Amino acid sequence: MIKNKFKITNAKIITENTIIPNGTILVEDGKILGVETGSITSTGFEEIDAKQSYVAPGFIDIHVHGGGGFDFMDESVNAFLGVAEIHAKYGTTSMLATTLTSDKEGILRTLDIYNEVHASENKGAKFLGIHLEGPYFSMNQRGAQDPTYIRDPDPTEYMEILERSPHIKRWSIAPEKKGAIELGKILTKRGIIASMAHTDAVYDEAKRAYHNGYSLLTHFYSAMSGVTRKNAVRYAGVIEAGYLHDDLDVEIIADGIHLPEALLKLIVKIKGVEHIALITDAMRGAAMPDGIYKLGHIHNGTDVKVGQGVAKLMDGSAFAGSTATANRLIKTMTETAGVSLVDAVTMLSSTPARILNLHQQIGSLKKGMDADIVVFNQELEINRTISKGSTIFTS
Repeated sequence: MIKNKFKITNAKIITENTIIPNGTILVEDGKILGVETGSITSTGFEEIDAKQSYVAPGFIDIHVHGGGGFDFMDESVNAFLGVAEIHAKYGTTSMLATTLTSDKEGILRTLDIYNEVHASENKGAKFLGIHLEGPYFSMNQRGAQDPTYIRDPDPTEYMEILERSPHIKRWSIAPEKKGAIELGKILTKRGIIASMAHTDAVYDEAKRAYHNGYSLLTHFYSAMSGVTRKNAVRYAGVIEAGYLHDDLDVEIIADGIHLPEALLKLIVKIKGVEHIALITDAMRGAAMPDGIYKLGHIHNGTDVKVGQGVAKLMDGSAFAGSTATANRLIKTMTETAGVSLVDAVTMLSSTPARILNLHQQIGSLKKGMDADIVVFNQELEINRTISKGSTIFTS
């Protein structure tokens, strides 16, 4: 494992604005000391020859449930570490561990496991915190979320959940649910991201949520209201709210299946890369063969079918998360959405870092930042993943 002092040479370095064609990155004690065109004179630094591969900031996945046969709802340390290790192979250097709808006890147990692994030694992507997805959702927009657990926000319940862990970083909620606005205010005061998700809200409800702290839209377009008609009158929805509020961030599942080419291009055109985070929303079937897998807990989760690059409910009625890995997101955005490689990387590094208010620490390659680095070739195959100066994957 390379740590302490090393330099990556002969690299196509992807910065926030451009690609340095023949650059060098100097790293010591987990921090970037310098990024320069050409070579950097140094003594005692081990050299890694990138051989003109691309070198980018480590990928940051702010919405991921599992992979490699593991799910964060499995309630085991081994599952958490397994997810982190499998996604490191595809360029992810940090992530928000994401839950599913559950009873209160299941959420609390998952938080307890997370509290164990947060600061522990990890051979994979590092954990930035936990993302609670549910259970306060619209039944009509539940998607693959288990309807058994969908309910309105209960102050007694959610305050107990909030007190259980200091590592909750975001909570995805349907803002039209009774009590959701008050919960959004509480989250915002605590510095926790309130995100609109699995929602049937009309525009005015989404606008009210935005003005009360909701700052992000979870998997934009997926399980989310758009224009509807009621008694012949048209109402805008959460999608339109996302477009009309310039500083409202959105995340998209850029697996090439959840969103077609036209919508990917539309989102980029209107929102801009600085307000779009690419996410995998990966479930346990990511980086695994096609077959039947559990969405959620390994024993009592929902059976879903993985095939043709996506997971669906057994009856095919809804997507059940994604099987994408981070490099696939980059491939979709460059090849299908037609964005530049620099912009695609931005949406998987500096934009999610800014959303998490970690942009002074991770998300870009410049002096003083954590040495979270991914090296990949023209085909977007990962050659090396580095987290805080330690190589966590090499091909």
